[in-house]
Amino acid sequence: MPGQKAAEAERRAQILEAAYEIAAADGLDRLTMRRVAAEAGLSHGLVHFHFRSKAELLLALLDWVLERTPEYTLPASARAVEPLDRLLALLRQEVRRLTSDRRRLLLFFDFWSLGTRHPGIRGRMRAEFARRRDAFRPMLEELRRAEPDRFRGTSVDAMAAALVALIKGAAVQAVLDPR
Repeated sequence: MPGQKAAEAERRAQILEAAYEIAAADGLDRLTMRRVAAEAGLSHGLVHFHFRSKAELLLALLDWVLERTPEYTLPASARAVEPLDRLLALLRQEVRRLTSDRRRLLLFFDFWSLGTRHPGIRGRMRAEFARRRDAFRPMLEELRRAEPDRFRGTSVDAMAAALVALIKGAAVQAVLDPR
């Protein structure tokens, strides 16, 4: 059985990679089980065996994409500087990363839009945004300790929400004006 489970996991990954290529190139609305099967070089029935519906495939694809989204990490050159400088370096790096892969960025917004109508996608997107805000909290707490007067009256939660909004706003700008 272990060999069979490994083969199934490999086919599932193959299907998700094919789904990603189609969705990133043409959008989620053009993603079909038949196109995924053709892209993956598998039978339509095998795709349905692993994902019973397009909705199930979309949720698995979103999970797959989010698992491959890098965490916020400081560039090595910014690790020894003051907290505010580290934060600014991280923001610059994240905006560059977000805007460097237009296909992935468009797919993210496709999921975001679909999430307004699909509760499963909306829940996963909410969780991803919360995870992103949580990633900023330790750095923001350090920044508040280092500069208490500058950030008096502003909670770490509010600062984290504003930073994620800033990054996602930069992503919107990159979609609207790729230059």
